Amino acid sequence: QTTSSALKGAIQLGITHTVGSLSTKPERDVLMQDFYVVESIFFPSEGSNLTPAHHYNDFRFKTYAPVAFRYFRELFGIRPDDYLGPAPGPAPGPAPGPAPGPAPSSASASASASAPSQLCLPSRSLLGHLLCLLAFQNLNQNPRTLLPKFYGLYCVQAGGKNIRIVVMNNLLPRSVRMHLKYDLKGSTYKRRASQKERDKTFPTYKDLDFMQDIPDGLFLDSDMYNALCKTLQRDCLVLQSFKIMDYSLLVAIHNLDLAQREQALAAGRGQAERRPAPQKALYSTAMESIQGEARRGGTIETDDQMGGIPARNARGERLLLYIGIIDVLQSYRFVKKLEHSWKALVHDGDTVSVHRPSFYAERFLRFMCGTAFKKIPLKPSPSKKSRSGTALPRRS
Repeated sequence: QTTSSALKGAIQLGITHTVGSLSTKPERDVLMQDFYVVESIFFPSEGSNLTPAHHYNDFRFKTYAPVAFRYFRELFGIRPDDYLGPAPGPAPGPAPGPAPGPAPSSASASASASAPSQLCLPSRSLLGHLLCLLAFQNLNQNPRTLLPKFYGLYCVQAGGKNIRIVVMNNLLPRSVRMHLKYDLKGSTYKRRASQKERDKTFPTYKDLDFMQDIPDGLFLDSDMYNALCKTLQRDCLVLQSFKIMDYSLLVAIHNLDLAQREQALAAGRGQAERRPAPQKALYSTAMESIQGEARRGGTIETDDQMGGIPARNARGERLLLYIGIIDVLQSYRFVKKLEHSWKALVHDGDTVSVHRPSFYAERFLRFMCGTAFKKIPLKPSPSKKSRSGTALPRRS
């Protein structure tokens, strides 16, 4: 049986070796055949001419499309030392055993660490979708996307089992405290966080919770709202073209006014606030994801806030939003079609989360740009008020 610590060490050893070996290969543009390359190397515990000795059981480490992934890491501005960073560990949740189980929630994976997240892929069939998305990234090369950014794809073979790992970008910076977090699909059937989830220190709520907690939605200025909806629309078209559905929008909220009150309260009690170590934003922040390089460095966007999108709630409190599309490796194949047909017999078919990709994208966009996010209403100008008001009679 492969223990969690042994798996963690094998992953670190394998990634360090493959990233180091790439330094001997010249940099060049990505070719289509680069996506089909799989490099495999054996790591005996006693070491070899190519690999160091280690304290784990013998294992084999596979690297998928190494040159292509290197190209994307460079495109995203991630240097090798940033990529390796602290020793990467397994995804949050139950410690991986000898066989990978279902992929953990991307929401929890994205919220945990500052280094690129990792999550186990349950089957080889998802690799095709991942490579398709990579091909899109290569053709698009556009920072204005909320889709995940994939940095590496690997497989550890140990004890007769395959454990596949994809390394992707984090959505939530550790240096900013999130007050609320939602996983939104635009559906209502069973879309409420369980009691077990609510008991967590940092729970992930769902659509019905959002509609109850924030019934008026989150307000953005007109330019920000338009940029966000255009980005969501473009990303949904991409996912729809690959017949991908059941994805979510992760929305994490940092309340600036509440954070100030918390800091003042802590200072009044004489408690020094323990701030996390400074964190570098690896490639795109939420702001850059919807606006690219435009409007960077405003008063609201500081190093401490890590590029959150400014917004307000119905009470007028200032917010920062950190968002991204997650769970994009779910294809609408036979099993999902069967699941939707069965649920549609028992419940309203339009409310369940599993649906055909075109309807899913349309419902997703309608919820995000109509219920979750709204434009800040314009206030009437004082001059218009005076003109519309009744004139007082003048005294002689």
